[in-house]
Amino acid sequence: MGVARLIELAISRRNIQRNAESAEGDWSRRTFPLIVALHTAVITGTLLRGGRVRLPWLFLLMAAQPLRAWVLLSLGRHWNARGAVATDMEVVTSGPYALVRHPNYAVVVAELAALPAAFSLSRLAAAATLANIALLKIRISDEEALLFQLPAYERHFRDRRRFLPFLF
Repeated sequence: MGVARLIELAISRRNIQRNAESAEGDWSRRTFPLIVALHTAVITGTLLRGGRVRLPWLFLLMAAQPLRAWVLLSLGRHWNARGAVATDMEVVTSGPYALVRHPNYAVVVAELAALPAAFSLSRLAAAATLANIALLKIRISDEEALLFQLPAYERHFRDRRRFLPFLF
């Protein structure tokens, strides 16, 4: 998972450079180092302190990976880890984005809860989940302020749920 996150950061950096004209909300910029620190702490904590494997949580973690790939492939060059929005962005309404506004964040919530829980670290899983939800609430509000300025985003996503098609 740590290697995957490092690869994602490299892809994110490349995509931001390719989309020369992009905007990033002030709170997205402020929370990004905290999000990186949270992910690093969860991955490192699980590696160092993890115990007996709990299969249901491991299965959830593994099931999230194809969804993550689907999200990244759907967004292509528009995906980035910083919540930056390209000013000339073509709004993606296919793949998981046909159903919800932020499938990537739903995957991240599942991953940060499931990784430590899969290795018997329930307190780390609970703390990471609460911290992650707090950071994502700030990030998503900031990101959506930029996204809803795009007419195509407003048209397609106005009535779509954020994470799960029929919940929340």
